[in-house]
Amino acid sequence: MSNPHEPMPAHDTYHPYGRNRYGAGANRAAMIVHTIADIAAGFLGLWILLYLLEANQGNVFVDFVHGMADWLAGWSQDIFTMKLEGLRVLLNYGLPAVIYLLLGHGIAARIRRL
Repeated sequence: MSNPHEPMPAHDTYHPYGRNRYGAGANRAAMIVHTIADIAAGFLGLWILLYLLEANQGNVFVDFVHGMADWLAGWSQDIFTMKLEGLRVLLNYGLPAVIYLLLGHGIAARIRRL
């Protein structure tokens, strides 16, 4: 189509994910996995930032973020036991964030190839 204002031909339909309708489902599933991994890493990164900036621990939002980060990083707590508290928090919450990103994006890429 040379003119963007011309109507689409009646026999031609728009396929945002290509002609294979099964590819659309794979792309959606990959996007869900990708998004969940990003949200998990986001909570962990936000907690690291709030901790390093010495956010008010009594604040409801800070408490919620801390609770989510503790739950998400529960499997990796105290892997690193440094004397510097900030570095300990950075490593103990940063490691799971990186792992969630790597796994989530890797799984999403495999799903997209299906």
